[in-house]
Amino acid sequence: MDGSDRAAGSTVDASGLAPDWLALREPADHAARATELLDPLRAHLGGGPLVVHDLGCGTGSMCRWLAPRLPGPQRWVLRDRDTGLLDRAAAISRAAPPRDAEGRPAEVRVAPGDLTGLRAADLADATLVTASALLDMLTEDEVDGLAAACAARPTLIVLTVTGRVEFDPADPLDADLADAFNDHQRRTVAGRTQLGPDAAAAAADAFRRHGAGVHTRPSPWHLAAERAGSADSGATLLAVWLRGWVAAAGEQRPDLARHAGAYLDRRLAECAAGTLRAVVHHEDLLALPGEVR
Repeated sequence: MDGSDRAAGSTVDASGLAPDWLALREPADHAARATELLDPLRAHLGGGPLVVHDLGCGTGSMCRWLAPRLPGPQRWVLRDRDTGLLDRAAAISRAAPPRDAEGRPAEVRVAPGDLTGLRAADLADATLVTASALLDMLTEDEVDGLAAACAARPTLIVLTVTGRVEFDPADPLDADLADAFNDHQRRTVAGRTQLGPDAAAAAADAFRRHGAGVHTRPSPWHLAAERAGSADSGATLLAVWLRGWVAAAGEQRPDLARHAGAYLDRRLAECAAGTLRAVVHHEDLLALPGEVR
């Protein structure tokens, strides 16, 4: 997850996320995804038609990015437990239908439901399963269940946060806040211990156990503040992400809270001046059934 639960990150099925946050992060998500995984995916798929199930779809960002990069015709099933986000995804798709590599409009339908109980039968018609920024809020057992449900078909899971963040310029509190944030992501909520930054490795192991070959590539966000004098420098993705990141770290470690306010003020001032850059590391995973790797 790339920030606090409600303000700056992904949750299970993206539930509770503001559509404005998802829209703000979409360009960075699109730029970060590892396009190197698309060649082995296309080689495995061959031609169309394709039926793609997108898990935790939010407002449909994955569909908008991936549909033009794959052959058609395509039918997308957007799955999420947040019906408000599904309504937004459906409206966007009606207004501007995603198109396949040949320019044909893709068919899009939505399917509400909790993904933690997903079974292979729910994906019986899928030729491809996708997800983005989903795994970190799952438990180890839930990731294993997801791999079991998906392992018989190609699966592309992108933008799983790894817990590593780099700032330029550096600050003495960076490492402590990063450790606290990562512990916050691994916390136990309602009896569920979330994997947080351990999710990428857990997913790779799970897909291998279920007989899939696994390809992984880095997919970092490269965030840079807007230059001073811009119309709304405080609303940049970097500033919004930073507020959520610091808040989650302070919640996890109250001893840092007395320093976190001054740290955030310094960092937001750097954002306003256009001098702060951050790299938020993620990993993309492509699992191909029956491939030995």
